[in-house]
Amino acid sequence: MASFLSRILGGLTGKPPEDNTAPQRSEAVDYEGLKIRAAPEKADNQWRLAGVIIKPGDDGDLERVFIRADLFSSREEAETYSIRKGQQIIDEQGERLFADGAASGHT
Repeated sequence: MASFLSRILGGLTGKPPEDNTAPQRSEAVDYEGLKIRAAPEKADNQWRLAGVIIKPGDDGDLERVFIRADLFSSREEAETYSIRKGQQIIDEQGERLFADGAASGHT
């Protein structure tokens, strides 16, 4: 009900509705010289496992986004498993994740 009212009031005041579907990134977790940030995505009444692996650099950070089909009932659970999945990806692929040198991409 609150979102319905905020959409109506936003329309009257000219403010766009808030986008609550955009993934919010968690605090970074350091792992093997890289950083992992969980970014679960809302999927109906569940949360999809997603995150980003970051390689800090002097010329800017390199990022690799990962999204999986796994769904969880809470954001907290999805964040926990997103960090674990990020660690698994790093263990399996290591520096190959960033071999192309692109600033961003998917894994």
